[in-house]
Amino acid sequence: MAPITEGITFLPTADLEATHRFYSGVLGLDLVLDQGSCRIYRVVGTSYWGFCERAAPTAPEQVVLTVCSDDVDAWHRRFESSGLPTDGPPRTHAAFGIYHFYARDPNGYRIEVQRFLDPGWAAGQR
Repeated sequence: MAPITEGITFLPTADLEATHRFYSGVLGLDLVLDQGSCRIYRVVGTSYWGFCERAAPTAPEQVVLTVCSDDVDAWHRRFESSGLPTDGPPRTHAAFGIYHFYARDPNGYRIEVQRFLDPGWAAGQR
């Protein structure tokens, strides 16, 4: 069987321009393909998020898009300086072995910025 070479998560958005400003401007993701009503952004490596203009989901709080960074505090400052509300300062979640915070994108999706504290994550990346 041929290996999987990329992963794309597609999500609906009622406002493609606001979504573009958030993911390109605030998160700094590269737009790799603009298909008119759908835009695909590189998250990292061969991992992508695509947003297509459609009716927004009725329960966007059920979706969590997580990005990992060694400097969660800097990302929190960036969100705050961009005027985007967060759920508070970054904090440790001992049960999951992470340091994180949440924010919301223009669609209501929860964005989590986290750093793994669990050494098992690093071991699993080898």
